[in-house]
Amino acid sequence: MFQETIWALLPSVVAISLALFTKEVYSSLFVGIVTGGLLYAGFNPIAAFDHLYKNGFIAVIADPYNAGILIFLVILGIIVALMNSAGGSAAFGEFAKAKIKSKTGAQILTIIFGMMIFIDDYFNCLTVGSIMRPVSDKHKISRAKLAYLIDATAAPICIIAPISSWAAAVAGFVEGEDGFTIFLRAIPYNYYAILTIVMLFTISILKLDFGPMLKHEINAQNGDLTSSSSSAASSDISLPVNEKGRVIDLIFPVITLIVFCVIGMLYSGGFFNAAENPGLVTAFSNSDASVGLAMGSLTALIITIIFYLKRGVLNFKQCMDSIPEGFKQMVPAILILVFAWSLKAMTDSLGAKEFVAGVIAGSAQGLVNFLPAIIFIVGCFLAFATGTSWGTFGILIPIVVAIFQNSDPTLMIISISACMAGAVCGDHCSPISDTTIMASAGAQCNHINHVNTQLPYAMLCAVISFITYIIAGFTRTPWIALPLGILITVAILYSIKYSFKYNNTQTGYDKGTENDN
Repeated sequence: MFQETIWALLPSVVAISLALFTKEVYSSLFVGIVTGGLLYAGFNPIAAFDHLYKNGFIAVIADPYNAGILIFLVILGIIVALMNSAGGSAAFGEFAKAKIKSKTGAQILTIIFGMMIFIDDYFNCLTVGSIMRPVSDKHKISRAKLAYLIDATAAPICIIAPISSWAAAVAGFVEGEDGFTIFLRAIPYNYYAILTIVMLFTISILKLDFGPMLKHEINAQNGDLTSSSSSAASSDISLPVNEKGRVIDLIFPVITLIVFCVIGMLYSGGFFNAAENPGLVTAFSNSDASVGLAMGSLTALIITIIFYLKRGVLNFKQCMDSIPEGFKQMVPAILILVFAWSLKAMTDSLGAKEFVAGVIAGSAQGLVNFLPAIIFIVGCFLAFATGTSWGTFGILIPIVVAIFQNSDPTLMIISISACMAGAVCGDHCSPISDTTIMASAGAQCNHINHVNTQLPYAMLCAVISFITYIIAGFTRTPWIALPLGILITVAILYSIKYSFKYNNTQTGYDKGTENDN
């Protein structure tokens, strides 16, 4: 009765609404999961319990891809605990404090690191968070602001990077075409991703915060970095810190992690298979991020422990003590991820994808020039409701290809890019998105705080992107809509800056940051 109808979206709507209203994510996701199970079973409680247990929790934990991501999460938590205990994080924080003189510089460095680590969004969020958290803390950047900087340079960068797990996913959904070439041609039209990066640099240079983020930044200036007493905001690891730690004790594990995770992804894509002998790009396209990240991080963990033992900054017992501590730091992220995956399993079983696909396919005719903008909005809504970008690609891209493949190849490229941009935007805003959860974990920020503070920034960028897609639908070129979108973004942010200048001065926020340089 509820299959492939609008009711299929109800579990996600319930979970998201409760999370935003109650500020408590665990119970909100659980209620959404139970709602999905009841709808699937026709409100038979026994059948509903059986469905959400077997096809929800057990299925998502047993899924090999999900299991690999959980392994990567745990290992990364352990590596971070090791770096902290060895004194590497503290040493890097002191080094950065001496070299990076301003809050603006710390934010821009975070953005640059985020842009450099474009292989995978999970890897991006957790790695950049580990590197930059000591620096941002030193410059009194709130954890919410750090989470936003991390999140906004994760998926938006991966979706315009040709060598990434996201490029591989998109290329796989374009049937009957050269998926990688389509991805490359769509990059200049990916307005949400590009404008998000423009917004990041602009707000950092202007020292601009607005919406709920402003309150968090004011609190950070007064010493409260988390603006939360909730246990969801991870506390610092409680192991003793070696005061003899050096910057190399952070840099070496991070570089080792990056190198071996890249090698792991290439291995999973068959790069080292002499019989197949695929090229670098092909290997990344065929890679399994879950396998690559799990293998790479495990190798990096072993090498890091050996490195610390050789350096004498940690003994074997201290290394082993870091394992449960690192695991504990990742428990909130793991719990939210498992709940979010289970919620997605419920909506999938109710046919949410099929319902949305039918709506789009039935209304596509006659829209023509407005279709990219409409596809963008639908992608935003679907990714927000389901918490998955890749699932949104899988629904919308085949529909777009079927409509325009033989009639209007240029509009097909623009619409595919709108699919990707809308999916990233919705994923960016959604409290049940795994990337959003990872960003909260990487920044050790209360998850709902991250969602609430990020939303105004993402929504502003979404509105501007919608306008640019309308323009692109008519002009059929990125070189008119994109410059206009950039100009509009910068102009609006300048307007916000000066309209709020008086209020910010009254709170003492500008006084605390204008002299930061």
